[in-house]
Amino acid sequence: MTSLKKRAINGAIWTIACFGGSYILRFGNNLILTRLLQPEFFGLMALVNTLRMGLELFSDIGISQNIVNSKRGDEATFLNTAWTLQIIRGVVIWLLCILISFPIAHFYNEQRFMWLIPIVVFSTVFDGFSSTSIHTLHRQMELRKLSLYELVLQIAYFCTLIFLVWRIPSIWTLAFGTWLPAIYKLFTSYWLIPRYSNKLQWDKDAVKEILSFGKWMFVASTLMFAAEQADYFVLGKLLSFKMLGVYIIAWTLASIPREIIKQLSHRVIFPTICKQADLPRSVLRAKILPQRQIILLGFGIILAGLITTGDLVVSILYDNRYTDAAWMMPILCCGMWFSLLFYTTSPALLAISKPLYSAQSNFARFGIITLAVPLIYQSFGVIGAITVIALSDLPLYIVNLYGLWQEKLFCFVQDVQTTVFFIGVLTLFLLIRNTLGYGLPIDKLF
Repeated sequence: MTSLKKRAINGAIWTIACFGGSYILRFGNNLILTRLLQPEFFGLMALVNTLRMGLELFSDIGISQNIVNSKRGDEATFLNTAWTLQIIRGVVIWLLCILISFPIAHFYNEQRFMWLIPIVVFSTVFDGFSSTSIHTLHRQMELRKLSLYELVLQIAYFCTLIFLVWRIPSIWTLAFGTWLPAIYKLFTSYWLIPRYSNKLQWDKDAVKEILSFGKWMFVASTLMFAAEQADYFVLGKLLSFKMLGVYIIAWTLASIPREIIKQLSHRVIFPTICKQADLPRSVLRAKILPQRQIILLGFGIILAGLITTGDLVVSILYDNRYTDAAWMMPILCCGMWFSLLFYTTSPALLAISKPLYSAQSNFARFGIITLAVPLIYQSFGVIGAITVIALSDLPLYIVNLYGLWQEKLFCFVQDVQTTVFFIGVLTLFLLIRNTLGYGLPIDKLF
């Protein structure tokens, strides 16, 4: 086994293990907070956090990807310049959020956004001063250390947040609580690598390289935000904040496989392919497909199990205020299959410096949500809107597939084979469930 393959496998194991632990923590934290707070608070914070992520992605210049991918990624001058740009970006994001908080509050007719938005988005200023050591560990594929570090940070954050909410069950506690992970990371990131430090520095060549790569990352990240978060903005306008909070519970549970694959995509698949990007495309494709098939088959079984049992999980864990999440979750889960197909190949296009395909893919998803969801909602209500959102990753996948074909990394035959396997497993699980007397996951709709 080659050293790179061994590091990739070890990195994948640690990423999945620690992400699983992280998700259990998030899930437990979510359960506790839903009993301490009103569903409306989750709807409000979802919109604010979505806006924060939007500003972060809208200003994304690919600092992390540059450090991982650049030949200068280990040079102190390059790292310090990247850190300086990171600080500037954090401050600019916060200033922008102050400017847009009033029109956002007016659009949603919710005056609390006037203060919630600046408070929550101030966490980006703390993030800007965090050490680039985190990106260096990613570059070196030290994923065991990086994953454990982030898991410990989450434990500290959730414990602190639960205590604060228990003492002061308010929307403002959630808002100021968003500072906690950023502050923890700010101070601890400088201890990750011995004798590693950052200082303000401005190297013109480094800036040119970062911004040259970053201009496409800006487009791709902006459209990724638009694609992945448009549902919150659209549903926030169509539904009550309470119903939006219920949708978020369903989405959080349904997207577990998707989030794990995204972590593998970013932490393992991308840096691994980056180190092999100079290979002939036929050779690179031959190296990608066997590993991808194993991932898709494994996650196909997991996703089928989640679709089959998701409504039961919601009914057991959440009270009657979240009943609608029980039928939303299996519908949303079905569409996650297209996400798995997408995120197991999109890193290849980014690694060969073709982020434009990712931008086009995300634009396709954004168009479906912003145009089709309001239209279908008018005729079929919440059920129609949720179904469109569930299918919105299909155009994302189709455009990405075109990019793979153009770059001679086509994998459609494998996609068909694994999709047939997934449908077969799901059918078997549903038959077993029905035989046991539990009916279908969407029976609550009828």
